[in-house]
Amino acid sequence: MSETLIVGATGMVGQAVLAQAAAPLTVLARRDIAGLPKHHKLIVAPPEDWAGIIAAERPATLISCLGTTIRQAGSQAAFRAVDHDLVLAVAESARRGGVAHMISVSSVGAGSSAANFYLKTKGEAENGLRALGFDRLDLLRPGLLTGDRQGAPRLGEGLAMVAAPLTDALLHGSLRRYRSIPAETVAKAIVKLVGGGASGVQIHENDAIRSLAD
Repeated sequence: MSETLIVGATGMVGQAVLAQAAAPLTVLARRDIAGLPKHHKLIVAPPEDWAGIIAAERPATLISCLGTTIRQAGSQAAFRAVDHDLVLAVAESARRGGVAHMISVSSVGAGSSAANFYLKTKGEAENGLRALGFDRLDLLRPGLLTGDRQGAPRLGEGLAMVAAPLTDALLHGSLRRYRSIPAETVAKAIVKLVGGGASGVQIHENDAIRSLAD
């Protein structure tokens, strides 16, 4: 039995979680992860096998940092297959295995009624996770993630990161949640959330994420 299992560990937030977590994690990924800290356990398997593996591992907490972009995925359908279908598939297998706590990275502005396809998909995934009835569900909704990203550079994100200090300075009050945030800060918050606390669904936007990370 694993205490904590993470999926989506090859992305920017996931990699930061691996670096920040002092306690051992079971890392479920579709490919090898270079430089994985030795205290973590890696299981490499295709996504279609993940449900059975999660059920067998029976972690106390499931962390999902799964996510892509429409551009990277190649189509809206391919994007939804990851950010909605795969997220819910691993969550459903976790619940069937008795997992009580899930931590999932979503996005600021997520909502099933959003006009934007990306945010609508994120919101529908959140709704699906709520419906599974975890004892505790932590949904993190960060703004633009900043930090070093592996893989091919994304021009739009690169420009947004450069402009972030100026953009952030213009966002006050309720708009603070749209400010950029380092992936490392999100990862620190995730690590703090492992082990739970109060039951129910907990939403964490930028200021709450930063507070957790401190």
